[in-house]
Amino acid sequence: MKMKQFGLIGYPLTHSFSKKYFTTKFEREGLHDCEYNLYEIPDVAELKAVLASNPGLVGLNVTIPYKLQVIPFMDELDPACKAIGAVNTIKINKGRLSGYNTDYYGFKSSLQAWLGPSKPKALVLGTGGASKAVVQVLLDLEIPYVLVSRRKEGSNNPLLITYEDLHRNPSLLEAYPLIINTTPLGTYPNVELTADIPFDHVGKHNLLYDLVYNPENTAIMNRMALKGAKVKNGLEMLHLQAEASWEIWNR
Repeated sequence: MKMKQFGLIGYPLTHSFSKKYFTTKFEREGLHDCEYNLYEIPDVAELKAVLASNPGLVGLNVTIPYKLQVIPFMDELDPACKAIGAVNTIKINKGRLSGYNTDYYGFKSSLQAWLGPSKPKALVLGTGGASKAVVQVLLDLEIPYVLVSRRKEGSNNPLLITYEDLHRNPSLLEAYPLIINTTPLGTYPNVELTADIPFDHVGKHNLLYDLVYNPENTAIMNRMALKGAKVKNGLEMLHLQAEASWEIWNR
């Protein structure tokens, strides 16, 4: 029986849920010709070696820190993926690599279901690959947002502020009540870490969507919940984006 191979590239991969998720899916659905493996590579250039060593690969997921770095390796990009500027799913067909972003679909579906008809302004913590998908969702849903980063790094983006700016002007937590954490801070095993926001100004008006899913209750979720905020982790988004990846691989 010829095996269809799928997998995940990233570094490190200690936090990954993907192998367990897809292995369970294959067992549940009787897909005995499918397998999912982890490819922990310290440099994105090693993607070529992964492909060469595993000719049965038909699909890959991409996680931190390679969602942006992997783009030059693609033969083509899905139009939505071009707009986002980050890849988290690769379809491999006859040696050609096609890049997609299922974070977008997973986050959008999950956020809409959670918020209902309301559209609170958002503070987006982080500016990496996951942040780019989140921002595209907010743009498409017409939800105003501000990005929060540790440094501006020469950026003149008027929608970008630093955590220092946020501490100097904590009233932004009222003006932008929805907080979306796109950073990996708080992910197992470093569960005590959290983004440096002014927690004293968090209240019942705030909502937190943390893209981290391991642990289920992160440090930032716990601290904001104690202040009365409504909180949600990224597990539902993860399931939705995984199923979207599966659909892409099997088109």
